[in-house]
Amino acid sequence: MTQGGKVRNRNEMRWGIRKKLIIFLLLATVLPFGTAITVTYFYTTKSLNDRAVSTNHELISKGQEELAGYLNDVAQMSSVLYRYTPFINVMRNGVSSDFVVNQEEVRRALAYLFNTRPEIEQMHLYIHEEQESYTIYHSRISGRAKYENVFSHPYYRRLTTIEGYSLIEPPHEIYSYNNVSVIPNSQRVNVLSFHNVIRDVPLADVLGFLSIDINLSKISAIAGRLYTKDVEDLYIMDDKGMIIFSSNEDEIGKQNNEKWFKQVRNEPEGGKSLEWKDELFSGVIIHDEFSGSFKDWSIVKRIPYDVLYQGARETALINILIGLATLIFALLGTMFVSFKLTAPIKVLISNMKKVEKGEFKADFDTLGTDEIGMLGRHFKLMIAKIDELIESEYKLEIENKASQLRVLQSQINPHFLYNAFQSIGTLALKLNAVPVYSLLTSLSTIMRYSMNMKDDIVPFAAELNHVKSYLSLQKQRFDEQFEFELNIQEEVKEIHIPKMILQPLVENCFKHGFDQHVEEARIQIEAFFENDNRVKISVKDNGLGPNQEQLEKIRQELYAGILKEDNKQREAIGLKNIYDRLKIYYHNQANLLVDRNEEGGFTVTIVMPNVIPKEVEHS
Repeated sequence: MTQGGKVRNRNEMRWGIRKKLIIFLLLATVLPFGTAITVTYFYTTKSLNDRAVSTNHELISKGQEELAGYLNDVAQMSSVLYRYTPFINVMRNGVSSDFVVNQEEVRRALAYLFNTRPEIEQMHLYIHEEQESYTIYHSRISGRAKYENVFSHPYYRRLTTIEGYSLIEPPHEIYSYNNVSVIPNSQRVNVLSFHNVIRDVPLADVLGFLSIDINLSKISAIAGRLYTKDVEDLYIMDDKGMIIFSSNEDEIGKQNNEKWFKQVRNEPEGGKSLEWKDELFSGVIIHDEFSGSFKDWSIVKRIPYDVLYQGARETALINILIGLATLIFALLGTMFVSFKLTAPIKVLISNMKKVEKGEFKADFDTLGTDEIGMLGRHFKLMIAKIDELIESEYKLEIENKASQLRVLQSQINPHFLYNAFQSIGTLALKLNAVPVYSLLTSLSTIMRYSMNMKDDIVPFAAELNHVKSYLSLQKQRFDEQFEFELNIQEEVKEIHIPKMILQPLVENCFKHGFDQHVEEARIQIEAFFENDNRVKISVKDNGLGPNQEQLEKIRQELYAGILKEDNKQREAIGLKNIYDRLKIYYHNQANLLVDRNEEGGFTVTIVMPNVIPKEVEHS
């Protein structure tokens, strides 16, 4: 660097932005006033936070005790029936033994329980002896109805497997039990259901079930006393994280999967609060746990900082007003420096926007001699270099496209192959060589499917047909030494999947499973929906299969992404390709599992969502 260049750099650094700001702000004594306001605000907010946590925790603790008592009272309503001997006899013997009398006993018991609480919307009684059920909705008691598939109701089925007597179904839209009650659509409110089992005490024999649907008015009334509406948030969750009550009515009955709730669940025992900040909420979260019958239920109150620190902000504002007169000079000086600084920055931003639009030309000569000036000069050098690189890359891309076009032009026309197969197949039929025609058809189908480059996403049925054609050719090759079985759920055939993820798995069976063991070879392909509506696809063979050490090596190379370029690892390379494609198409929601069979052989299992994300499917 020349002597003149060194002098110029020293001059540029002498009046840097940092030095200018420090000089003006120190002259205006911003630092002392800023420190005083910050310290005052900090101690004020800390005091308010401690006081708010203590007060609100005591409030929600009392609220959860009241709620637990109310819920426990509703859950214990069915216990009254055990003291009514005629009703219990009806439950033991059924209604038909003395229909008029027994049905009146049932109606009397339902009406009595229904009128004990105004928030009860509906009740359902099931008598197991004769598989009969009754409902009472808005004081209207239904007639007798058969309920043969009662255990299709998930809560009734669960009640027979637990030691307790009651289960609570989270808030949901009211429904008709056994299609007996007539519930107009205009009156389908959200209810909390208490499902109770009636046993032949002291025996454990199940006599029937009693369900009580209550509206949320009482719970809302209790919860409404625990928070300030439109200012604070209140949540009540059960042990599964289902929202029993929320200040936002749209969330009631849904699963609480928010990160802040997971953090509350992970809080150590005895914790009362935590501070939380994200895009949706910034403030203090105060929480408490239920006890007794509703252990692991949670009550959570969220207070925004805006509400919590309102007093602290008012105190800080007073301090700011007191020091305003002293800060006028500092503000004027800062504004002067700001204008001097922002003018070249605005010019730089304007040029950056032009670069975003593809205009790689700067419309300024210099932005000064300070750091911003240096930034402007480097910016001009940068866009010039980018323009040069884009031009060279563009030319390289054009050359690559031209090379690809020449390669494509040299390839055999696929239609020529299809027509040739058709001609050979026709000749085979004329010569009564039906097997030859079938093989040609399968081969033509395989080639047509493989050479179709337009579709990356295909129906599962298309992929399955492609695999069938491939297996038919292999069947002809091995004859009696090879069998295959396809167990495909009909609904799975309608979903769409990435192309060519199934056939390579089948091909691996022949490459690695049957290369030295071909007598009585067998491949089994299964595809079905799991309970969580995900799709499970498995390809299983009875070949030699890997030993445990080889299996662990395949897994390591599959999931760790470390592949060795040798013949022994070709199986992992093919699986790795499919695994990576699944991760890309399904946004890491799909998985590929490998395992060895106890009786010998290898199994590859794919578990994936039943729908490909739209941004991938239509890309």
